[in-house]
This record gives sequence, structure tokens and C-alpha cells, in this order.
Amino acid sequence: MTPGFPLPRPLIPRSKSTWVTLACSAVWLLSTVGGLAFLWTYENTPGTRLAVPASWPAGSQIPHAAGTATLVMFAHPRCPCTRASVDELTGVLEQYPGRAQVHVVFYKPRGAPDGWALTDLWRSAAAIPGVDVRCDENGVEAARFGATTSGSVLFYDAGGKLQFDGGITAERGHAGDNDGLSAIVALLNRSTPSISTMPVLGCSLLGPHSTCKLPGALSHQ
Repeated sequence: MTPGFPLPRPLIPRSKSTWVTLACSAVWLLSTVGGLAFLWTYENTPGTRLAVPASWPAGSQIPHAAGTATLVMFAHPRCPCTRASVDELTGVLEQYPGRAQVHVVFYKPRGAPDGWALTDLWRSAAAIPGVDVRCDENGVEAARFGATTSGSVLFYDAGGKLQFDGGITAERGHAGDNDGLSAIVALLNRSTPSISTMPVLGCSLLGPHSTCKLPGALSHQ
């Protein structure tokens, strides 16, 4: 044995339980990362978009008084993530009441019973002072305005010209400051917004029920 050279340490084999623990930890980590990535994608994927009429559609049955700005929100009455959009609308109208004629239009499939759309979301919208809440039988008005996603907001000025179309939440089902909401505030204050369109982060507007499921929320069937 040559002095001055340390002997190599013997390899200590890991027990089977240690390897199982490491494998389970790796699986848990990958699952967590994958779940967070899926949730981020889900919350930030906008709905499909169609062309929105630049002028108020002549055939619409939604009232639009000449000389008055008009805001329309299209919503699915059974979509949990639209709660954030209704809450945002409530907050901004409480700050700036009477600045525009406001309609919240809820989809109702053909043949559904009269009370099908009368959900908690409907009642919340109806409780906003000065807001007209109505049904859109089979999505006829939504199609006329090019709205395909629950939470779609359109703002037409007093002359019936489109000034904004899009969503007013930064993420699906989450309230908070965002460019869409800021645009609506600017328009209610008769100012020019920094943007005129915004992605709508929500579920499909049409269908017999909503398929969206937020963490901790139940989807109404």
C-alpha cells in the first residue's frame, strides 16, 4: 500500500425503497409541472373569433338608441368562468353609471325550458342597476355580432360605430386589471382607448351546457 493516497470509498448500494421513493418523487414532479402547464394554457387560450360588424347590425333586436353609446356582453348562463367577466362589468358600471346603454345577452338553446337560463349568473347580471338582461334564442344575436365565446364584450359609440370588441379579463375566470377593462373605462369616459380588441378567454358561447371547469368550481349541467 502506497502511503499518501486515500483509499476509494466503497459503493454503498441503495435500498429498493430508496429507489422507489426517488421514482415516485420524479413522477410527482413531472405531474405537477405538467398540470401547471396545462392550467396555464387553459386559462390563457382565447376563444375562436369571427368578424365583428363595424356598425350596429340593422337586423338586431337588441335596443340601440341613436345618440347613446351601447355596450353588449354575450354570455353563457352556465359557464363558471364568465363569473369573472360579470364581476368586472359590475365593478366598472358602479364607477361609471349611466354612461352607456348596457345589455347582457344570455344564450338559450332552442327548445330549452323558460327557466333554463335563469341561473345565478343571470341574477347577478340582472342586479346591476340599469342593465338590460335578455335571452338569445339559439344564439341568433351572438351570430349576428360575431360573438362565439362567453364573456365577449362589444362597445358601439353613439353613432353606432364599433369601438371595442373582446374580453375584459386577463385570464379565464380571473378578475383583475387588464387592457380590455381599461379600454371600456376609457370609452365610458369618452376617451380613446389604447386598444380596440382583446382576446376573449372563456368557453364556447353555444351549446346546451358549458364544458369549462375551473379549479374548485363546478360546471352546471
